Order: sequence, then C-alpha cells, then structure tokens
Amino acid sequence: MATKKLVMVGNGMAGVRALEHLLKLAPDAYEITIFGAEPYPNYNRIMLSSVLAGGADIQEIVINDWDWYKENRIQLYAGHMVTRIDTKNRVVYSDQGAEAKYDVLIMATGSNPFMLPLPGADKEGVIAFRDIKDCEMMMETSKKHKKAVVIGGGLLGLEAARGLLHLGMDVSVVHIHPYLMERQLDETASRMLQRELEAQGMTFLLSKHSESIMGRKRVKELRFTDGTRVDADLIVMAVGIRPNVALAKSAGIEVNRGIVVNDYMETNIPGIYAVGECAEHRGIAYGLVAPLYEQGAVLAKRLAGVDTAGYAGSVTSTKLKVSGVDVFSAGHFAEPEGTRALRYQDEVEGVYKKIVIHDDRLVGAVLFGDTGDGSKLFSLMKSRESVKGREKELLLGFAVGAGASVSPEERLASLPDDEIICGCNGVTKETIKDAILNKNCTTVSSVKACTKASGSCGGCKPLVEGLVQLYAGDVAGEPVKEGICGCTTLNRDEIVAEISRMGLKSIKEVMNVLGWNNPEGCSKCRPSLNYYLGMLFPESYKDEKESRFTNERYHGNIQKDGTYSVVPRIYGGVTSPSELKKIAEVAEKFDVPMVKITGGQRIDLLGVKKEDLPKMWEELDMPSGYAYGKALRTVKTCVGSTFCRFGTQDSIGMGIRLEKELERLSTPAKVKLAVSGCPRNCAEATIKDFGVVAIDGGWELHVGGNGGVHVRATELLCVVKTEDEVVEWASAFIQYYREHAQWNERTSVWIERVGLDSVKKALEKKKDREALHARLKLALSTQKDPWKEILSDKELRKNFEPLPNAEPVKN
Repeated sequence: MATKKLVMVGNGMAGVRALEHLLKLAPDAYEITIFGAEPYPNYNRIMLSSVLAGGADIQEIVINDWDWYKENRIQLYAGHMVTRIDTKNRVVYSDQGAEAKYDVLIMATGSNPFMLPLPGADKEGVIAFRDIKDCEMMMETSKKHKKAVVIGGGLLGLEAARGLLHLGMDVSVVHIHPYLMERQLDETASRMLQRELEAQGMTFLLSKHSESIMGRKRVKELRFTDGTRVDADLIVMAVGIRPNVALAKSAGIEVNRGIVVNDYMETNIPGIYAVGECAEHRGIAYGLVAPLYEQGAVLAKRLAGVDTAGYAGSVTSTKLKVSGVDVFSAGHFAEPEGTRALRYQDEVEGVYKKIVIHDDRLVGAVLFGDTGDGSKLFSLMKSRESVKGREKELLLGFAVGAGASVSPEERLASLPDDEIICGCNGVTKETIKDAILNKNCTTVSSVKACTKASGSCGGCKPLVEGLVQLYAGDVAGEPVKEGICGCTTLNRDEIVAEISRMGLKSIKEVMNVLGWNNPEGCSKCRPSLNYYLGMLFPESYKDEKESRFTNERYHGNIQKDGTYSVVPRIYGGVTSPSELKKIAEVAEKFDVPMVKITGGQRIDLLGVKKEDLPKMWEELDMPSGYAYGKALRTVKTCVGSTFCRFGTQDSIGMGIRLEKELERLSTPAKVKLAVSGCPRNCAEATIKDFGVVAIDGGWELHVGGNGGVHVRATELLCVVKTEDEVVEWASAFIQYYREHAQWNERTSVWIERVGLDSVKKALEKKKDREALHARLKLALSTQKDPWKEILSDKELRKNFEPLPNAEPVKN
C-alpha cells in the first residue's frame, strides 16, 4: 500500500501523543509533516510553572527532542504558523512560505489564552501565561520590576503567582470569585489552600472585578469596579483558555466552541481530523491532558486501520500539586441536590477530605494535603459500584473490618492492577509494576522514561515513588537511587570514575558497558557524556556534534522565529573603529533586523537565517563569542585605572588577558567573568562565576556568583597581588570546576553543593594550581574556533544549506 501524506497543524502534547501511538501501530503507513508555531520541539506545557519556579529548565520539559523527529522521519517546520488550508487541493501553507500536500490532515491547534478586554490591556507588561515566551517575559521583567498582579485564582494563576514569587516579585492574585480554585475545590479546601499560599508570600484580592489597566506605555496599576486599585509593573492574565479555531473556520471546517468532531475525531470535511484542546466532542472541549490523550489513542487506531471503539467522552479528575500543596478533586464535589457528604478535617496536619455520595454510589471527592486515596476514589466513581457500608473506609482510609489505619505501602499494594496511577498519560499500576519488575526501571526517572508516568503534571509522582519502593527492593536488593537521567541509575561521579577506570572512549561504549536502560540514551545523558568524555580525554576524544543542542550545533542562539544570532568575540568589551565599521557593513549586507549591545559588552546581530551564518562569519573574520555555548561567554570590564579617577588597577588589560587565556574552553555550563577596577564594582564582578575586584596593591578573587533567575552573590576565594596570580587562580578554579561539577551545573549551584571550603582546600597548594592550569592548557590546545573550522570544511558547511523548497528550523 502506498505511503500516505499526513500533515499535522500543531506541535503540542495532544497531537504529538497521537502520532506516537500511530508510529507504534503503523510506523511506515504515513509520511508525516508537522507545523509548529513555536520554535521548539514538542514540550510539556504543564511543566512551564516548574520552569518559572526554578524547578526545571526548558531542556528538561522537552518531551520529544529534535532527534526524535529525525529518527521517525518527520518533517518539522518549527516557528511556522499555518495561515491557509486549501481543502479542495489538500494543501496547507505557512507564513514562512512552506507548503505541504496531505492525504490526512490533523488539526491540533490547541487553545489560546483568554485576555480580558479591559481598557489598557494592550500596554507593555500585560501578558498571558501559556508558553515559553511568556515564561521568558516574566523572568526578564522580574530583573527590573517588583510588583506583579495575576488575574485569575485558578490553578494556572496560582502557579504563575508561585513562579513570580520565586523570581523575587511582590505578587497579588486577583480573583472574581469569593474563594480560589472554585472549579476544583470546595470552600473549605480553598480556604486551607489560601492560608498555605499566604504563608508563602502571596496576597489575595477576592471578589474583585477588574475595570481598567492604567499607565502610559507600561502598565502601572490595575483598577477595580469598586473604586480600589493595586500597583502593578506586570499583569498576568490567567482567566481561562479558548479553543484555537480561526484557521479551521477559515477553511470551512464546522466550528462551534471548538472544532466539531465525531467519536473518531473526524470533522465534517473528509480526511480532516481534530484532536486536543481545539476539538469539541459531544458539546465538550476538554482542557485537561488525560481526555486529550484518550482522544489521541482513538485517532491513532483509526488512522492505522485498527478496529477500535469510538471516543465516548471522559470522566475527569484533577490531582495536582499547587505551589507545593497536594490537592485532588473529581466528580460532583459541590454537593448537588439529593447527595450527602462526609467530611474529615485536621487543621493541625493540614488535611481535609470530603466524599459525596448519591444512591450509595460515590459521585464526588475533594482531598487536601493527603491525596493518596485519590486514584482509588476516582476508580470507584468510574465503576459506579455501591459503597454502602464502606463510607468510613473511603473517607479515612481505614481497612474494611479493621480498626486501624493502613500504611501507604499497604494502600498501594491493595490497589488493583488496572488502577490508573498517572491520569495524564493513562498509565496503570500494572504497567508501572511491569516496568519495575521486568524492565529494570528502579527509579522514578526510569519509570517515567519507560512508561511516561509522572511525565506530565507530576501529581502522581508520590504514587510512582511508592510503587518503586514497593517493588524495586525485591528486584534490586538495595535502596532506589536516582541517576543523571532515566536511562541509568549511575550518578555523575560514578560515570566519570568508570569512564576513567575502563578507558571508555565513546558515548555508545559508555552506554553499552555501563548498562544503559535506553541503548540510545536521551537528550539529558547524551550531552552529559559528550562533555565528560571531552573533559577526561581532550586530546583523543572526538566531539559528537549530534549530542549537542541546536544552539551549539549551529554556533548561534536560535531565536523564537527560527533565526539565529551572531555574536563575535570582543575581548574585554574593547573594540576599534575599524572593527565596528566591519560589523556595521556585514549587518547591512545581510539585512540583519536588529543590532544590540549585550549585557556582556558585545554586539549581537539578531535575526540571521541559518544559511547566512557561514557567509557572515567569513566576512566578519572575527572569533566566535560562544554566546550559545557551555563555555566562557564574556569577561566584562569597567575602564579601571586607564581612564577612571577611582580605578586602582588596569581592569581592561586584566579582562582581555583572562578572556584570551580561557576562550573556547568547554565547561559544564556557561561561565561569565568580570573585572572591576576598584571596589565600586562597576563591572558587577560579584555576581559572576569568577569575579576580580581591584583593591590597593592587589586583587580580590570572587567565585560562585550568578546574576540570572537565581541571583547569588559571590564568595571571596582569596586575595592576590599580581596579574599572573589572578590568571593562575582563575585557571585552576575553572579547571577544578570542569573536573568536578555535573554537566549543566552552574558554578553558583556547584559551590553551594560542595562548599567553598572544599574548593579552597583543593587550590591552596601552588603545585596543585599549576597542575590544574596545565590540564586546562592541554584542553585548550585541542580546540579550534568553530566558525573558522566550519568555513574551511565543505562537509561541515553543508549542514547550513537550506533544504529544497523548505526552510524548517530543525530537520
């Protein structure tokens, strides 16, 4: 049978999950093309709150990385917005000029955040909380402003508020209802949640109706209909979502609130399907991920030609961790007429439980603080079996016929194998049990990698942890241990020690010899191993480019529209008229949309097409500034004694010397330096990875600073007298960090983990510093400037050539 062309509009969780099912059922049936409006691979939108709160970075919430598309022969147009569908000729068109023919079209356009149509809503500083761009906006705003207001006291609003608190902002939550999360909690549970969140620092303005947003260019305050107001530098609207149906409507596809589909996710136009938040099934558009995955499973079977019952709708439950507090709700918890409710409340322990019963059947539940019985209660609701005589057991967790409470382990052991543990991904206890007992998945991370349990909202993680403890002890005979990722139980130190002991020389060899669960590795461990091997064997190891992230493969930061940035090296922030003239001429020649002075005293050429990168590097004829890499980024300087009347030392000369000593050095995470010419610290040296501050007759050396999301001041390493000593200590410190930090661990986090005293002890002897400096020099001797290397190698340069008739961000 001829391969059909399948095009999907949307690169989100629901649509890609459907394709994952399809690829398992019929891996060769379709030639697949995906259009995604964001310049990222498929990522977990539910985990954006964790990114905002500092619990994860962008790479950690990626579900399927760039390599997944390549491995499954999927053409991904990232950063392409589909603007038109020709249903007659079966072709879709994007705003970037790409087009694709289809036999089957899946609409997975998701939803848009609802923005209140308030006067002033178009002002700078008024945003939604829906995607990575919104997260980045909040992070940037928190560096310059203090007052944040979140409109919406639902789950999304509270998670946004928690993230903004973490970023150091004063946060007020505005809610139109008298209590929070009224769709998931009853008033008692809501009040308990409010007290917990107020203790964390949130302020709540309840029963408030927003009237207008004031300010000139940027928001300054939010006014309410009762005449009161609240100051605001940032307003985040988290008041709901609406199915994204504009494209479908313009193509003549039937639309109500969402794209109307039948039980097989078919629209009114043959060959066109819809799945996810954009779809409306039997009058309902679902916003929770579990029903959307159920829809995707039905659609995948339909497209694979596998017999399946249609999608009949979903009974939904919500099990969440709201700013560190566990909550669960399901069914008719608001006590509709004809029901009776049983409650248990412990204000000391912060536990509240309520079950709602109708005709001896469980129809609703709310749990706060202790959600261990949530899955069991939800299963009873779906089965509609009688609970007569078991009400006390259900409410309090008592065993039938016993007078004492059962342990969490006994609860888990008593759950039936078909019990759904991870509602987001539809993973049963039996599936997790099988992964632990038969697939050597003895950590939460490996269970997640194998089954996807706990891989979405994370609310079921305590249950997964419990099951690992319950079953892994019998299998492993030792305490469950977390590795660097779900592919292995080995940590960083164990891996590095084994690579050194056995002389392992390639990523494949490491994974094979050390018994990786996933023989291909993942987007977390492959870059880690690539770094560790390069650090241990700088002369013999050949860097594996495919194990690096996109930015490092193309030697430029990818931007939200799919273009790249070019940042040449400008040593110590010092340039010349001829160099500036050259940069300006190149920017004009290649129509660079924006030229920006960076915070590290360099010039950033933004908006460059991938195929133009080598030509620009060639004409600039300057070294790469490594603005994209886990390497030395910049050495920021003030003018020091060269011009400043307060300067005590030559900070410019010292900065340039350090930058030339350390440029091109591969490090576990990005490294930034600064040199201030006097204690006034104009170069902000005390929030850098390595900071140098001039004093009378010498230099203070500071380490472990960070000026990013997690601001951390440096700690004083030592005081030295000469410039040679500055270079010696800087080189020794950075090499010691290279050899002992985990991959992707900033010096600020590393110093907090190992302690400054341990670093001081390692560097106190001159012979040890000299040995570290020698190893650093050896590593540097193997490095070439990547821009010049690509320009001189025809094969490497081919990677930057555009594909015929297309311009995808990542292939």
